[in-house]
Amino acid sequence: MAVTNIVLAGLGGQGVVKASDLLSTTAFSSGLQVKKSEVHGMSQRGGSVTTDVRFGKQVLSPMVPMGEADFLMVFESTQVDLNLGWLRPGGVLITPDLIPEGELKNRKSLNVALLGAASMVMDFSEQEWVAAIHQCFPPKLHAVNEHAFALGRKLGAGLSRPEVIEGV
Repeated sequence: MAVTNIVLAGLGGQGVVKASDLLSTTAFSSGLQVKKSEVHGMSQRGGSVTTDVRFGKQVLSPMVPMGEADFLMVFESTQVDLNLGWLRPGGVLITPDLIPEGELKNRKSLNVALLGAASMVMDFSEQEWVAAIHQCFPPKLHAVNEHAFALGRKLGAGLSRPEVIEGV
């Protein structure tokens, strides 16, 4: 298995780091090597936040090289254009427009809903994702995040897997 490169981007307070924790936990629990990097900017004031998550059989660096992200998940529409340079040709862009805010039980669970959408084109089982939700969140937040994850899976059913680049 080649290394999978994912960049998550948004604003401080949107759960970008928590989403990368959830993604990393899911990949690690499935037996893969995982590396993660975070750039916080002015996160306390709603500034840009990005995280890189890389996983595979062997991962040497935590940083996703510019133009090589298989997935770019953006939690705030204003951050899409700022981060498009990370996405490789044939990669998957997941934006907040995919999830109607009114369908979330708690708007703070958008991060988990977007991961639910991405889960439709990743090689982890739904059970692995739910186990990671239980590991990363306190019990009082399990139900709302499981709902968001299921909603994301439903709405992400039409996503296509990233195109495979020869030699990678």
